[in-house]
Amino acid sequence: MPAFTRQTGMPCISCHVQAFGPGLTPVGRQFKLTGYTMAGGKDAKFIPLSAMVQGSFTHTQRGQPGGAADHFGSNNNAAMDQASIFYAGRVTSNVGAFVQTTFDGVAKTNLILDNTDIRLVDQGNLAGQQFVYGISANNSPTVSDLWNTLPAWSLPAASSALAPTPAAGTLIESLAGQVGGVTAYMMWNNLLYVEGGGYTSLPRNVQQTVNTFDPGQNKIDGGAPYWRIALQHDHNGHYGAIGSFGMQANVNPQRIQGAGTDQFTDFGFDATYQYLANLAHIFELNATYIRENRNMNASMALGLAEKQHSSLDTVRIRTAYTFQQTYSLNLFYGQTSGTADNVIYFSTDPISGSRTGKPNNQAFTAELSYAPFGKTASTAGSLANLRLAVQYVHYFQFNGGIRNYDGSGRNAVGNDTLFLSGWLAF
Repeated sequence: MPAFTRQTGMPCISCHVQAFGPGLTPVGRQFKLTGYTMAGGKDAKFIPLSAMVQGSFTHTQRGQPGGAADHFGSNNNAAMDQASIFYAGRVTSNVGAFVQTTFDGVAKTNLILDNTDIRLVDQGNLAGQQFVYGISANNSPTVSDLWNTLPAWSLPAASSALAPTPAAGTLIESLAGQVGGVTAYMMWNNLLYVEGGGYTSLPRNVQQTVNTFDPGQNKIDGGAPYWRIALQHDHNGHYGAIGSFGMQANVNPQRIQGAGTDQFTDFGFDATYQYLANLAHIFELNATYIRENRNMNASMALGLAEKQHSSLDTVRIRTAYTFQQTYSLNLFYGQTSGTADNVIYFSTDPISGSRTGKPNNQAFTAELSYAPFGKTASTAGSLANLRLAVQYVHYFQFNGGIRNYDGSGRNAVGNDTLFLSGWLAF
């Protein structure tokens, strides 16, 4: 965000691997860890406001009958994806915030309360080593995380809202904007990171006020504990981190009460490597694995699931090369597999469901991006930033198989997507 540059006096490339985008350097992770409170820029006294707008063009291998979304054609759609306003920066020397409100140009919604992370932070010494500790109040599990491996900030930075997307996903990835939570965290000796807390579903009237209410969304019954632990080390420009995370929740399926609850347990492992010894040539490798175990007592009683016990496994791998923090090539592989369920996943729709009842998906994504600005902290450099990208998604499997045998002839490759995007922040 340009507001961060105005506050800190540092160019965007200090905190970001590419001059624009969510990928963070060790400096960027430290900035977030310390609650967005670092200062030093000549404009630090001003309210840290920023805004952004995203536009795109989407082409899929085959069109979508009935239109890709309301008010859009079946294929070759241009869109103003979203526009956002941010409070992004310090409130006091110990309090900072990243608060995003967004207009969705595809769904045509009112302003919604998007990613929100408000922090109270302090520093001291523990066993003779630096100790940073704080509290985050936020509205999405993993939005407080420092690495680009967990769902809230995983890459790619942008994807099409007008292309078919797989139906199966884990609970921890589906709760953004629907919940509120508080986590406590600490970093010791710039080595050991620990975070723990809990989330609960926001009341219906609150969700309606911030325009995040979804009547079909699972509702957390009581509280859902969340945990995160990671080890990191930077040795002469070779940065590495490994970690684990998870969440456990009892939920009312589709907000229906009276039939008991389903139990979801998500746990995952992640790893990050960054070569930063020569910033003209940055190499990265990320990997994430999430396992979700489910006990679908309530869903079975309501006829919303076929099997009581099931699981879902998600694997994501990313490798990237960035030249002069301006040009970037990102390659992604993603795979989801799990227990077949002819109630949860089965559908005769070749786009939105699985005729096999399986949740399996497998895709490869390649992306080229260009960020021309963000290299200096000059007045002009702190006013705006831009990212242009071209992305192609190829599906090996989509919603349960390579081919949907429904007579339409559509198969996984029919959902392959070419996505052109422009992203402007100011």
